[in-house]
Amino acid sequence: MLEDIAIGITLFATWQNVVAIAGGVVIGVIIGAIPGMGAAMAVALALPFTFYMDPITGILMLTGIYKGTYYGGSASAILINTPGTPAAACTTLDGYPLARKGEARRALDIALYASCVADFLSNLSLILFAGVIAGFALRFGPPEFFALVVFSMTIIAGVSGDSLMKGIAAAALGFLAATVGQDLFYGSPRLTFDSSNLLGGLSFVPVLIGLFAIPQILDQFNRRLLVTEKIATTAKAIGATFADFRYCLPSIIRGSVIGVILGAIPGIGGAPAAFLSYSEARRTSARRENFGKGELEGVAASEAGNNGVCGATLIPLLSLGVPGDIVTAVLLGAFMIHGLQPGPLMFHQNIHLIYAIFAGLLLSTVVLYIAGKIAIRLLSRIVDIPDNLIFPSVLVLCFFGAYVVNGSSFDVLIMIIAGLVGYLMLKTGLPTAPFLIAFVLGPLFEDNLRRSLLMSGGDLGIFVRGPITWFFLALTILTVVSIGRRSWQDFRKQRLAAAEKPG
Repeated sequence: MLEDIAIGITLFATWQNVVAIAGGVVIGVIIGAIPGMGAAMAVALALPFTFYMDPITGILMLTGIYKGTYYGGSASAILINTPGTPAAACTTLDGYPLARKGEARRALDIALYASCVADFLSNLSLILFAGVIAGFALRFGPPEFFALVVFSMTIIAGVSGDSLMKGIAAAALGFLAATVGQDLFYGSPRLTFDSSNLLGGLSFVPVLIGLFAIPQILDQFNRRLLVTEKIATTAKAIGATFADFRYCLPSIIRGSVIGVILGAIPGIGGAPAAFLSYSEARRTSARRENFGKGELEGVAASEAGNNGVCGATLIPLLSLGVPGDIVTAVLLGAFMIHGLQPGPLMFHQNIHLIYAIFAGLLLSTVVLYIAGKIAIRLLSRIVDIPDNLIFPSVLVLCFFGAYVVNGSSFDVLIMIIAGLVGYLMLKTGLPTAPFLIAFVLGPLFEDNLRRSLLMSGGDLGIFVRGPITWFFLALTILTVVSIGRRSWQDFRKQRLAAAEKPG
């Protein structure tokens, strides 16, 4: 085994491979910061350039781009409240409020530290536990997925702000938006209004951009508020300190573990992992009331969750030959183009190549830290741009991001409508986070619910069929009881405060 590892490291240790992994990460960070591009598009666009490369060089470049985009998405999420990638949507909840307070540099720093720690732990998990985690992931069927999604939805209560009812109303709108399109099982159209463009449902990226970016642009235009000047006063001053990192470290480790576990399960992705990590951080934090208002721990938890997914998605790909998400499906194509078939046989036939890729993945974490530090200095200058330039520029990026996903002008219309809905929600006090969570998790909820019932012939007992479902359902019950208890205590405090007021 040691001889195989030595040969693998020797195969990796060429300047071409080092340049490929470094260049891939840098390209990924840049593309990830552009709203609407995303990891899948970046990797797919880069795939043709790897056809004539050595297999190790080409695959390392693509994985570098994959990892870079996940961190890059946090930059625009923090600075302009527009997630560069869907996985960074959760980062806006606390990242942008921190930027509004003049702590953009601090938020960017902690996002980078959380991303690097999570990426390293994810890579380490891939190297050490690929077989074990892949085996555990195979135990997840529709009932287990359903229990996991139900537990993930408890975060809606945590991001609803001061009014739980408004949060539930916003989540209901998100669920409604998630049902647009063809029925998953029967193919019948739902809420399409006889439009063929809606048969595939509402595209996530246009809705995401419209929901977060457009309302802010409209609001700042109406109020003539120079937000960029507020941010610029301290954005380049003090970054995150070691004390900040130490305080956030438990949430970073927890989020990394959540990202690794969910990343190893095909079909989950970075966004649910980020929201679940954020939910757990808020539940266990001593400053839970500050979440959503500019809490550094919230940024760390979100970034740890979504970056923890990166290495873990390669676990089912390399060990089973099953892509964990869209990006790894593109990577599967890259392997096959180079005459390689991921799966159990690959560990016997191409073990040296596997170890070479592992070495490159470990180096990618170091490159990500260096590239991230450089990017923070450059991206922080965004806040120095006058508002009469930055808002039109952001608007152009929004239209570009919405269009390039599918090359459809209809998606631009969806973004505009989502933006108007988001603006109305902003003015009426409805929080956007519950809407987004329900929109992301709604299809997973419906799909796994109906698959489970089809498997059991309508028997609800399938939802408590094993230890995994019991575990997540027990966590859900405990969380709901805890939320109810806190709500009752807050209600009693408000009544007592009202009773003690004179007159």
